Amino acid sequence: MENQKARAVLNLEGDILDLTESLIAISSVSHNEELLANAIETALKDYQHLKVERFGNSIVASTNFNRAERVILAGHIDTVPSSGNDSPLRILKGQTPPVRDNNQGLEVSEDRLYGLGSCDMKGGLAVGLKLAATLQNSNRDVTFMFYEAEEVESIHNGLYKIAQQQPELFSADFAVLLEPSNAQIEAGCQGTLRFNIALCGLRAHTARAWMGDNAIHKAAEVLTILASYVPDVVDVDGLKYREGLQCIGISGGVAGNVVPDESLISINYRYAPTTSPAQAVLRMEQLFAGYEIEVVDNAGGALPGLTQSAAKAFIEVSGKSVQPKFGWTDVARMAEFSIPAVNFGPGDPSLAHAPNEYVVIEHLYECERVLTSWLTSS
Repeated sequence: MENQKARAVLNLEGDILDLTESLIAISSVSHNEELLANAIETALKDYQHLKVERFGNSIVASTNFNRAERVILAGHIDTVPSSGNDSPLRILKGQTPPVRDNNQGLEVSEDRLYGLGSCDMKGGLAVGLKLAATLQNSNRDVTFMFYEAEEVESIHNGLYKIAQQQPELFSADFAVLLEPSNAQIEAGCQGTLRFNIALCGLRAHTARAWMGDNAIHKAAEVLTILASYVPDVVDVDGLKYREGLQCIGISGGVAGNVVPDESLISINYRYAPTTSPAQAVLRMEQLFAGYEIEVVDNAGGALPGLTQSAAKAFIEVSGKSVQPKFGWTDVARMAEFSIPAVNFGPGDPSLAHAPNEYVVIEHLYECERVLTSWLTSS
């Protein structure tokens, strides 16, 4: 711990790769972000152009240049738990890749930085921190949010806590979540609804099955509805969000000689950002008419807002193509405040939480370049 405390000093104006390595070296597994939060707060307080506020282990730093637009740049500081050998490691082209996890080698085609959280999302965090420090006279006011507990239950999420305490901090024209997106723009996000359908029968001995009513057999009709469902493709700002409806679990059974009297089907519905959480539930109730739906979790999506002036400027300056986000991210929290948002950050999202997690080094520089150009453009 003493050695880690000695490393907990961040140089926000140096090379973005060095900063990313420094962030990876400071452990910040969810619910244990204090050391990193301390380092971030200490580093940001050196800059007079920033108003720095702390909410638990979340840090908000705001510029106040009285610009016509205000945007939010946000990234979480926590990681999932370590899978083992996760110390920072640079691998350059032509070098031998690291051997980790069951002695499986990795094919290296680009320069990479390995380490816990390198992709999700200390690379994006490094980009945000460097911009906070170095853009001391940008053409847009920026509220930087570096927040805790994104990788765990929503009730612990740092953005959620900030919104509870100071909702006025979410007054903005546009937001960029620095989540890994392969340094491409992923706009908005889908909503996600998880629900259960419980089926009841009558227990009996399987030798006298006619005296019972098999609850698992009753699942056939529900599964038929699922299998025949054709998902909608919804166009939002020219982006096509493909919805999805899948059975994600089925349980039931008592013993090898008992007709089951209960079964449970778990279902996940991914819906377009134009659909509200209440509308999503109603749609499922209509689809499964005659069955009682128990909602387990329901988080609305986020509109991409690509017609907004700040979004248009970001896309134009970046020169990037825009894809819809198939999944749920904290851009949805921005949607709760009617803030259009996109995901844009270094790293391949498919590598998030993987045992050999890494970030492509070039992504770090590319994201820094694009965001700097956008924030300083007129």
